[in-house]
Amino acid sequence: MLFALGEPVAFVALVVAFLLGLLLRALAIRITGRALRLTARHDPVMPRPREDVDPFGAVAAAVGGMGWGKPISVDEVPRQYGRGRAAAVFAAGPLACILVSQLLFAAYVVAFPDNLLSVLNVSDVLRGFTLPMAEQVLLCLAVGLLAFGLLALIPIPPLDGFGILWSALRQPGTGAQQMRLWLEDKNLGVLILLVLCFFPLGYPFLLMILDVLSVLFLRLWGGPVPLG
Repeated sequence: MLFALGEPVAFVALVVAFLLGLLLRALAIRITGRALRLTARHDPVMPRPREDVDPFGAVAAAVGGMGWGKPISVDEVPRQYGRGRAAAVFAAGPLACILVSQLLFAAYVVAFPDNLLSVLNVSDVLRGFTLPMAEQVLLCLAVGLLAFGLLALIPIPPLDGFGILWSALRQPGTGAQQMRLWLEDKNLGVLILLVLCFFPLGYPFLLMILDVLSVLFLRLWGGPVPLG
């Protein structure tokens, strides 16, 4: 997000998108866990900053363009009621963010039919892209939430995608346990993600990954690329 400091409106909108992503993720995870009876019905649903904000995720958002929420250990989501239920809890947050982003993209396309989604990348928006104020705010919110959701689906701790992958395993073997030890318990996953956020300077690898993951979404909303 610091890349967007040259565009104050874009910067504020991207910060709001990140905070909204944290909010949607927390609500979706807790509501899904309660609906599937994997958590106690009296557990509070509303977001709690101490339990939902990850310092490393916030740093990643600042320097790499987008970050993540506080990780949920796979041990916190019971598997004995079905691996599908456990995976659904981890998937709920990212999917909620992606769904809301699509609603925002729909509003954006209706409000601004002559847009650049057919040629823009997520990294262009996350680094600050000059547009009229209303268009810039709506686009940054949509792209920010899309980036938050897609990043969370990558199967590496501390991201929710690892919980989905782990839940899909019928019986995690020695190799999977060793992978979890290094990536989760020894925080190698966090280190890898932070390295992707910082290097190379100016256009970190994390933005390249988000561009690849999001290109189909943007092109579908942007329609055919204009010729000539």
